[in-house]
Amino acid sequence: MERRIDHYLERLVSSDSMTFYKALCEFAEEKIEPNYLDWERNHQLIPEDVISEMGQMGLFGVTVSEKYGGQGGNQLDLILMGLALGYHSQSLAITPGAAMSLGAKPLQLFGTEAQKEAHLPDLASGKRMFVFGLSEPGRGSDATNPQVTAKKDGDDWKIKGEKCWSTNAKWSSHVVVHALTSPESKPGYRTTCFIVPMDDSNVSYQEMAGKDLWSQSSTGSITFDDVRVSNDAILGKENEGFKVMAQTLNGGRLFIAGMSLASLAFALDKCRSYSQEREQFGVPIGTFQRVQDVIIDMDITLEQGLTWLIDLTNRYNDNTLDRESAAKVKIECSRKASDHLTMAMEICGGVSSLDEFGLIRHHRDLFVCRVGEGSNFALKGFAARPLMPDITLQ
Repeated sequence: MERRIDHYLERLVSSDSMTFYKALCEFAEEKIEPNYLDWERNHQLIPEDVISEMGQMGLFGVTVSEKYGGQGGNQLDLILMGLALGYHSQSLAITPGAAMSLGAKPLQLFGTEAQKEAHLPDLASGKRMFVFGLSEPGRGSDATNPQVTAKKDGDDWKIKGEKCWSTNAKWSSHVVVHALTSPESKPGYRTTCFIVPMDDSNVSYQEMAGKDLWSQSSTGSITFDDVRVSNDAILGKENEGFKVMAQTLNGGRLFIAGMSLASLAFALDKCRSYSQEREQFGVPIGTFQRVQDVIIDMDITLEQGLTWLIDLTNRYNDNTLDRESAAKVKIECSRKASDHLTMAMEICGGVSSLDEFGLIRHHRDLFVCRVGEGSNFALKGFAARPLMPDITLQ
């Protein structure tokens, strides 16, 4: 059965973009789908040989300029990669996705030429990754006031504290640390971002145990014990780390919205197929109105979400996308996809609980989309501010 998502994408993107997207779909079908269930049952992260193959394909450099060895693509190419790989597994999609949208992107946006030349070629080839150190054990939505600190020590800085929920930590060569540097300054000018090597003797990493979603993705806790760095490690400007963080997350939220729709697309196709094969009372369950309601609701949401997301992605490429729009599409796509997955599992019944059926994987992973790149509840707060500018919203 043809993927329903392809029917909509062909109307929304160019033929060249579809060729790129379908090539990634074929890669996932041939190299990932036959092996994924074994990785899942053995609690195995994405194998390093698969990561290496994705690097050879250029997937870690899709949006990196050709000047630095990348593919020279744009945000639409990144979104299409997420849709193609996320159809099978969000863990698979987020590995190169986070490496670019959270790793290479801040360097592309704010790095000095020396920093770009030092890191982007290896990032684009997949030989190294950057991880964005943002979330903390005691800080989630209050990202403007991190507990990780960076204090002046002569001509250097000393970084202390812990970051957690850091995607791709296991495979990363460097971490971009968002640290408090000027606590007395006004909000938005209290923090600075630093590029810190993961192999520094005062940096320690531990994979976060007990995680039961994005199970094949590395999610680490990173501790900094008075790590010493020079001014050359600053990414962007001193005390403007919030700007680095905000612009980085803008594109990341589009990617999360895309992965949400990829999971929804998988569920829609699974239900379409199953409802025509599974019989009860002597007829396929797809003949029942309630089952049809669930399937058509998923289809409507998929078409609406893709149309909205592609429009915002084009605006991102034109540098006209506002933060509120990126937040809203992430909120709506993750929320609707998550709600629909519950209904999809209900109409398919007990078979939905089996890992080989696939729905339970996407159902679990969609929770990350609701809280990642800013929780939906927190994002609603700042997305509402332009609607009520005459009062202070909490």
